[in-house]
Amino acid sequence: MIRINNVVVKPKELVKDLKKPEQMLIVNQMDTYSETYHYFSIQQLEFELQFRINTMQAARELNSSKAKFTTFTYAIANKNYWYRLSNGGFLLREGISPSRAILDILKNGSLYAFECSTGIAIVLYIATLYSIGSAKFDYLFNRLYLMDWQFDEDLPIYQKYGDDFLPGDVLHFNNPDFSPREPHWRAENVVYFGDDQYYGHGVGIRNASTIIDFLNKKRRPNPQLSAYLMRLISRPHYHTLSSY
Repeated sequence: MIRINNVVVKPKELVKDLKKPEQMLIVNQMDTYSETYHYFSIQQLEFELQFRINTMQAARELNSSKAKFTTFTYAIANKNYWYRLSNGGFLLREGISPSRAILDILKNGSLYAFECSTGIAIVLYIATLYSIGSAKFDYLFNRLYLMDWQFDEDLPIYQKYGDDFLPGDVLHFNNPDFSPREPHWRAENVVYFGDDQYYGHGVGIRNASTIIDFLNKKRRPNPQLSAYLMRLISRPHYHTLSSY
């Protein structure tokens, strides 16, 4: 259910405002859930929809960038833009444009290697850049730091449990019987595209069964539990971001 300024709105009433098929696809999906999605204005809804579309675009571009998967121990980044810290995180160098640095990951992906949670952070920062523009992005993230789930306070992320998966959501596959020799495969963070398609750094764009089969090959000897898609949803706080 969608509420705009406390009024329930049906997808057919939004056709004149939402011109892109991808926007209507997401709105139609929202309408099928019992969850209520609240907006103060149509512009706020449009911002979220565009951010979700940008998230999927960023995921596809990162998937095509030739950036490699590795653990935090072996993470690497383009030294012209980033300090590679001892914990495997990347810290923006002084005097470097944050927007140029984050886009360099797409441009020169072969110079980068990182873990899947950092991959999700990169996707969400790129989606933010696409959504608010380079001037605001550079102002907000002038000391950009890429590491696991450590997001800047100006990119608030919240988590909830539920089944109302929407294109552009970040979802999570859990692997409870992961091999102690490969603990980095205890889970896979993914961007959801809809239609049983997910992007995860290290596995690419795949359906759920393929990702589960992959994770099941990374389990300890004599495993008892299969990997599975969790009911955990991670989303940017779109209302806050729309104020930018």
